Parts: sequence; structure tokens; C-alpha cells
Amino acid sequence: MKIKALNGFKDIVPGEIELWQKVENTARDIFARFNFNEIRMPILEKTELFARSIGDSTDIVEKEMYTFIDKQITMRPEATASLLRAYIQHGLHVQKPIQRLFTIGPMFRHERPQKGRLRQFHQMDVEVLGTPNPRVDAELMAMGAMLLEELGITMSLEINSLGCPICRPGFRAALLSFIDDRKDALCEDCTRRSKTNPLRVLDCKNSACREQVAEAPSIQEHLCSECDKHFDAVQEGLKQLDVQYSLNKFMVRGLDYYTRTTFEFITKDLGAQAAVGAGGRYDGLVAKLGGPKAPGIGFAMGLERIVLLLQQQKEPVDSTQIDIFVAGLGEKASEFSFPLAHKLRRKGLFTAMDHEGRSLKSQMKQANKVNARYVLIIGENELKQGTAVLRNMENQEQQEIAVTSLSTELPSIILPHNTGCNPV
Repeated sequence: MKIKALNGFKDIVPGEIELWQKVENTARDIFARFNFNEIRMPILEKTELFARSIGDSTDIVEKEMYTFIDKQITMRPEATASLLRAYIQHGLHVQKPIQRLFTIGPMFRHERPQKGRLRQFHQMDVEVLGTPNPRVDAELMAMGAMLLEELGITMSLEINSLGCPICRPGFRAALLSFIDDRKDALCEDCTRRSKTNPLRVLDCKNSACREQVAEAPSIQEHLCSECDKHFDAVQEGLKQLDVQYSLNKFMVRGLDYYTRTTFEFITKDLGAQAAVGAGGRYDGLVAKLGGPKAPGIGFAMGLERIVLLLQQQKEPVDSTQIDIFVAGLGEKASEFSFPLAHKLRRKGLFTAMDHEGRSLKSQMKQANKVNARYVLIIGENELKQGTAVLRNMENQEQQEIAVTSLSTELPSIILPHNTGCNPV
């Protein structure tokens, strides 16, 4: 019996990986434009980190985490908690008061696998730590919108404010009163959540529950003066940056640490899995984890969902382009070509060659498959004559080059036309 990948875990193979590279390269380029620095954290963390940050009553902590009970360690289900742990542990706030950080990598949640949602999934995560300025909220959302726009993905931005510890109790009381009048019509999860975190009732995906809370009070009506002022400034910042958005009073997010600004990037092209990215502000989380009183805001985007959207566009994506394919014909020519290919790679050329002694026809097919720009043909006759044939695969023009000067002449011919990048 063949051994296959675990359910909810997926190989990313050539032919698909090029789309992933396109997304990651575009993201890194845009993050750099906004002055973000990369950070990489381990996959395993202490279980307590996620229980304290995400919240004991969340679905992630209650149902979805991959936890080694005997060791009390967990495979990270999201990136923010790990990033903040590293921020605190390494004293990054001392090195630079405001940190702009991003990370890209796998996360793990035990949930039902479906289109665009796996048990090992990948996220791009960006965080700004050390400033409560509402302009940063607007700038971060503008950056996310710019990334999706440059990838050619159509989306809409929805925003909300969850208030702060000062104004949230009043809203909580009003919401609890509203829920209590309808608790018999709510699902089991919502009934339980109403006692631990009633805001989560607004986030339920059950259609019957959504009907029950359609007229629920809005937290925007209960914001304190400071939160109201902050949310107004966020909206003004979005307008200044020409970022379109809409208000969504039901957006509470699935994590307990959010305060004030929350937002989601929504697409209509993925069915029920509408969000391709989401995030918000968490001004008290760093201190809760034992760090300084540093406000923060961030968002994450799911790579699987973005790649699905790109696949639906059915636009061709160039695979890695080879500068030159060295076709050695015969044993002596192959022996000569082997070190030559290595020299060309050292000169900066993307180089491929055949090691199986195939015919010229077969090797030309190989050159086409790897999208080679040039083919260098070297046979035993060419070695005797001291010349090799260089063929331009775009216009089929050929020229002869002395075999003794191939490693110096080939780069001078090919590199001026090479952008220096590995196209994806």
C-alpha cells in the first residue's frame, strides 16, 4: 500500500510552487517598501503561551491545537503570540521603540479540512509594536490592500472597533441582555460562549444564530470617547490613503486579545471561506505576556486561499527560466560539459545539462521543458574542431564559439539580457 500525506496536510509540488513563490516574493517586496523586517520563530511553543494570549474559551485553544500533553508544548496555531514572545524575550523594544515585523510560515490547527483550509496551513503575518497611533492602523490595512491589488485579487475591506476595557463592559451588559432574551434559539456553542465571551456569539457561522443576532446592539454605540476618537481617526486615515472600506458591527474576530480596530479582507470568489486576511489591534497583549506596555496591531493572510484565487484566474505563471542548457553529445563531450556547467553557474548563469547521454533531439526537448533561453551544443566533432554551437531558442539564430573561451564568452553574451532575477 502506498503511503500518502496525512489528511489535511499537502505537498506543494512544481507547477504549483511557482504561484506560492509569486505571492511570497510580492509580499516581501511590499513589506520592504513599508519598512518591515523579517523574523522567524520556532514551530513548537509552550502551550501556556497560546492559552494566555488567544484565550481559553476560543475554538483554537479548546478544540484545534496540536498539543503534546506530556510535554505541555503546542505546534503554533497562529503567529502573533509566538512573535510577541520573541519580541519580549529578545528585548526588541529596547533596540527600537517601534518594531515593524513580518513572518511567513506554517501554522497548525486540527479542524475539518476543506477547500482553502488545511491542518497544516501557511500564513503571512505582519505586526507593528510600540505605537497606538491610528494612522498605523490605516497604513497597515492599506498595505494589505496593496498586496492583494498587486496580486490581481479583488477584495473588499470591512472594519470595526471592539473598544477597550473601559467601554467594553457597558456593551457586554447590553449584549448579554439581548442574548438572554434569545438564548433558547441559539446553538449549543453560542449558549456556552454567552457565559464566557458573549462577543463570540456575534461571530457564529450558524445561519439560525446569525438571524437571532441581526438586531444585536452595536459596540460602536458604546465606545468611550477615546476609542470613538481613535476609530474616527482610523477611518480618516483610510480615506486619506484612498482605501475603500465598509463598517461591519458583527466583526469580533475569533481571538480574545483584540481591542479597538479589527478588520478583514473579504473576497466573493471563495464561497463560504470569504476572508483572505484579517487582523486587528491588541494594545494589552504584550503586557499580559510579561512584556512592556507596548501597544500593537497586525494581520495575517492565508497563502492557501490566495493561491486558490490565483489559480482561478488561470493566468499562466512562468516557471524558473534557465539561461543556458548545455547539450553534451557523446561521452567525451559530456565529460567536457560537466565542469563547464559548474563554471557557468559560478558566473551567475542558471544552467542545466543532461547526464544520461541522450540524443540531441531528446536534449533539445529537455531544453524546451526547462524554458532555456540558449542551448550550447557540444559534440565530439565540435571538440575536435575546437568550436561549440550556441543557439538562441527565441529566434533560432546560431553562432560558433571557441571551446577554450566558453566560460568567459557565454556570460558576456547572456548576462546583459538577464535581469539578474529568477522569474516566477
